[in-house]
Amino acid sequence: MTAVLINLLVTAVAVCLTMALTMAYALRTGAQTIVDTIWGLGFVVVAAVSFVTSQFAGDGQDARRVLVLVLTAIWGLRLGAYIHARNHGKGEDPRYAALMRRNTGPVVPYVIRKIYFPQGAIMWVVSLPVQVAMYQDAPLGVLAWIGVAVWAAGFLFEAVGDLQLARFKADPANQGKIMDRGLWAWTRHPNYFGDATVWWGLFLVSCASWPALVTVVSPILMTYMLVSQSGKALLERRMSRSRGQEYADYLARTSGFFPLPPKRT
Repeated sequence: MTAVLINLLVTAVAVCLTMALTMAYALRTGAQTIVDTIWGLGFVVVAAVSFVTSQFAGDGQDARRVLVLVLTAIWGLRLGAYIHARNHGKGEDPRYAALMRRNTGPVVPYVIRKIYFPQGAIMWVVSLPVQVAMYQDAPLGVLAWIGVAVWAAGFLFEAVGDLQLARFKADPANQGKIMDRGLWAWTRHPNYFGDATVWWGLFLVSCASWPALVTVVSPILMTYMLVSQSGKALLERRMSRSRGQEYADYLARTSGFFPLPPKRT
């Protein structure tokens, strides 16, 4: 238990440093959008730090430690690369531009309070299964491999959904149209659904002992954020205001989060 507590402290420091460096870069360039790219990469940092820290402590089962590191790295690196490619050359994200316009005081305390502390805190809490898994001594069992299968399903949903959307937007013929093809016909947010599913999978991989069950807070928080806060809810409010009846029709026939066959209209 002491080793896990030390790991939690070390990763908290690592997250703070990651957010501080990101903030410094964002303030220098005048674009807070970079934090979206760092979001996925920050989890890779936490996984790598936990892997090294657990190695020094001599705790954890090697196969599980390597598995969790690899799964987290694949997810985080792909997400970071995708968001970087999506945002490259497009300037500040409208969300952050609007947030910065509301500031009437010193910039640094404002962005720490509104952007970097909340995102860093959420990152640390969501990463708990990754951290705890590094200290589980039990060999990989059926539950862990079920977790890998769940992770794989989520990763494919997220990656394929992002790829389909990128290709759709790249076609000039789709300018002004609603993406309602492929996975986007089954759920309005295949990327968010996949993201949440990835973390439910990592939670299952970490559950080699009863105390690890406390890390269920991770996928619950991630799912809540994606559905009710920064993901689905925010995007749908913006789309409903800007796209009118066409988007309303899409809402009516397409599942909001869990993939389901589209309704007939």
